[in-house]
Amino acid sequence: MSISQIGMLIAMIVYLVGMVGIGFKVADRNKTVGDFYLGGRKLGPLVTAMSAEASDMSSYLLMGIPGLAYLSGMAEVSWTIIGLSVGTYLNWLIVAKRLRRYSEVNGSITIPEFFTNRYGDKKHLLMLVAAIWIIVFFVPYTASGFAACGKLFRSLFNVDYHVAMIVSAIVIIAYTTLGGFLAASTTDFIQSIIMSAALICILVFGIMTAGGMDAVLRNASSLPGYFSLTHSHVGNTSQPYSFLSIISTLAWGMGYFGMPHILLRFMAIEDDSKLKLSRRVASIWALVAMFVSVLIGMVGLACSANGSLKTLTGNASETIIVEMSKLLATHGIFFAIIAGVVLSGILASTMSTSDSQLLAASSSVSNDILTGFFHKKMEQKTLLLISRISLVIIALIGIVLAWNPDSSVFRIVSFAWAGFGAAFGPVVLLALYWRRSNRYGALAGMITGGAMVFIWKYLVRPLGGNFDIYELLPAFLLALIVNVVVSLCTKAPEQELLDDYDKVKSMK
Repeated sequence: MSISQIGMLIAMIVYLVGMVGIGFKVADRNKTVGDFYLGGRKLGPLVTAMSAEASDMSSYLLMGIPGLAYLSGMAEVSWTIIGLSVGTYLNWLIVAKRLRRYSEVNGSITIPEFFTNRYGDKKHLLMLVAAIWIIVFFVPYTASGFAACGKLFRSLFNVDYHVAMIVSAIVIIAYTTLGGFLAASTTDFIQSIIMSAALICILVFGIMTAGGMDAVLRNASSLPGYFSLTHSHVGNTSQPYSFLSIISTLAWGMGYFGMPHILLRFMAIEDDSKLKLSRRVASIWALVAMFVSVLIGMVGLACSANGSLKTLTGNASETIIVEMSKLLATHGIFFAIIAGVVLSGILASTMSTSDSQLLAASSSVSNDILTGFFHKKMEQKTLLLISRISLVIIALIGIVLAWNPDSSVFRIVSFAWAGFGAAFGPVVLLALYWRRSNRYGALAGMITGGAMVFIWKYLVRPLGGNFDIYELLPAFLLALIVNVVVSLCTKAPEQELLDDYDKVKSMK
């Protein structure tokens, strides 16, 4: 192993050990299931903001966005960033505070439980369906995170993919099982800082390697359609980026309203009056981080043009930060350690999402299905044990699903994002802002949204033409319509539920 590899490995091992250490440190704070899954509603505004964004962005921030900017220019990546930025801000603005208050009024610690309590679903069908969707979409989503970690270590140190993937999974399982939501949120906060440091380090190094920002801009300007918002840069040509593609790309922002791991952060903040600060921090960080990621893609392209880096094609473009980190590491042990910090940022972005997904999926098994739907009454210590066992079992399933080293990480992320956005997004918005919404509409909408993602993805979208739309958009709209129509065609909610709605609405 070379000196540069040793330096990178040292930095990454220190990072991994630190994450497990946090799990040990906060383990004794989990006295109840509410502590394990919601941190006792004691998160501060900065941890709330940054842990939400770290668990949101995942490896898409450090791999997907730079790769897209490197390969295709500004059209798709710009509309994606606009959609995600607007979605982030609106989610914090219109969902966060009301969901925090509503979930406390009706005593909910998970999203499926909130749906059940909001609509007075005594049969717990909403809880069951919501829990099933969480398991269906989150288990493979978690597997994609394990796979990303395995691929990263394999490409850097030429170690066996399966060994690297399993070790990474064990670290994530360890600190999440020990510390629960509080450990996940604390590590996510730290990981967001590491992700920020990674972006800055690589950007500065890349600009110097490319010959300055002027050289970066000159190279990008010389490429046909690179800076256009209506054309994509493909090879050495410029191809139209249609209005339908723009709408489809902007639809990514709609997914935020249904993301359980982000919504849980809203429910967990200690003081809802601090959510304004959280919203500002989260929105600004997300926008700046995505902008820097785009710049890194442009800088990497200039480095390839002057011969400092090899030319990357296809999915390999998503490894641009990895390739730049490896180049940085060749400048000596100090820079190798800095490169290790950068690569830890990629690891952090993946782990920060995986830990939240594990918690959400395990809560669906232990809290929503076992104790909620099947009404199994147990002591808190027993429930905590079952919660931890559920998390480990789900993680093991994720490891099995991630066994294939050639699995596509980002296709899984895109599909899961659409699934949650369509199944939960309309239900969340109507639950918070429409008094007449009832359990029948919510159940019909939830089933329709989740099912339509599969139908559109595998049966309709392959037809091409005007049907080539990201499945989130049609599934979300159809689920919203079904929810409203079924609610209006069935009996109104009980007075007790209306009283809760009015109580939350009247809070200042």
